[in-house]
Amino acid sequence: MCFGAFIFLRKGGAFLLSEIPEVELDNIESFHPNHLVRTKYENILENLDSGIILFDSDGVLAFVNVQMAKLLGVSRKSLAGLTLTQLLRHPQITRFKKKKILRIFRETIFHRKRFHELLDEHGRSWLITMTYGDQMEGDFLISVKDVSDFKQIEQTAYQNDKLAMLGRISASIAHEIRNPLTSIRGFIQLLRPHLMSLGKDEYARIILTEIDRANDIIYEFLNSSKPSAPQTTIIPVASLLKEVVLLTESEALMKGCQLVFHHAEKIPSLISVDVKQIKQVLLNLIKNALDAIDEMKYEHSTGMIEIALEQTGTQVSILISDNGRGMDQNTLNNLFNPFFTTKEGGTGLGLSVSYRIIKNHGGSIAVESQVGVGTEFLITLPIIDMHQPEL
Repeated sequence: MCFGAFIFLRKGGAFLLSEIPEVELDNIESFHPNHLVRTKYENILENLDSGIILFDSDGVLAFVNVQMAKLLGVSRKSLAGLTLTQLLRHPQITRFKKKKILRIFRETIFHRKRFHELLDEHGRSWLITMTYGDQMEGDFLISVKDVSDFKQIEQTAYQNDKLAMLGRISASIAHEIRNPLTSIRGFIQLLRPHLMSLGKDEYARIILTEIDRANDIIYEFLNSSKPSAPQTTIIPVASLLKEVVLLTESEALMKGCQLVFHHAEKIPSLISVDVKQIKQVLLNLIKNALDAIDEMKYEHSTGMIEIALEQTGTQVSILISDNGRGMDQNTLNNLFNPFFTTKEGGTGLGLSVSYRIIKNHGGSIAVESQVGVGTEFLITLPIIDMHQPEL
């Protein structure tokens, strides 16, 4: 690099560049603006929360940042200079990740796909972006970003829209069906004396009973699709769970299943909830657990449902776990969607309603499951601090 006749100032006078020792000259060159800019950008890439990996035009791995090495679960040093084939043979990269890398490579090369979405073995969502072409001069730049939180927000918004639409439809249907049922019921009551004189009063009674049953079904459907605002009562969460256990343990015993409630007496957590609605959620989850266990058809082991209560800070957690058949990832992704069901004759409303009820109480509901192992639901609800002064 030629510096010409640049003059540098020093204490006591000036000196020419030619007077500078070669070692010091190398140090000056290291501070060239282009070098500083390159170093700055490399530092930025190193510290991104997205994984970055770069293959050069010869297919050799030229750069990988810290986050990408963490995602692959190997050290950066062991990745340097590898080709894609060597990367796929890396002994420390899991088979699951190798299959995903190979799939992304094929879709990029054969289908010119630049954006990929995938779920990892832990159920988290990732967005992979491929950048290549003339602007990359033959290089392939791959970025990987965790978009699980964005997906959760999107799913929540989508679900709320579906539940709102379901509420409007169900209200309209209920109105249209209830009106003729009311008219039919009135006419049957008018005709009842005539039927009695003919000795057919039993017919009138059956008709009225069935009309009332239809009305009850409509009411339940309407209430399920659009839960009313909670009518809250302050209650110890442990006593609520004990009551739910008492309501379900007989059915569990009849199905040969153990129902165990783990509760530390030192947790006197109070919650402000609509008792009827929260009971509806808990009973629904336990019933689903019983069904999942029943489908396993245990021969040499016993079905088990465990209910646990924990308090963390300002929240109380209710865990309901079973050793039933479990759920695959597709089922988990759609679990809280209205009308989604894996049961014959199921309505697909139970869990979507449970989701809405818990959200209306300022809480959250989450699920983890593994096929052949079991399922665990986690409900969190805010607790009431009775010692906090009123505002």
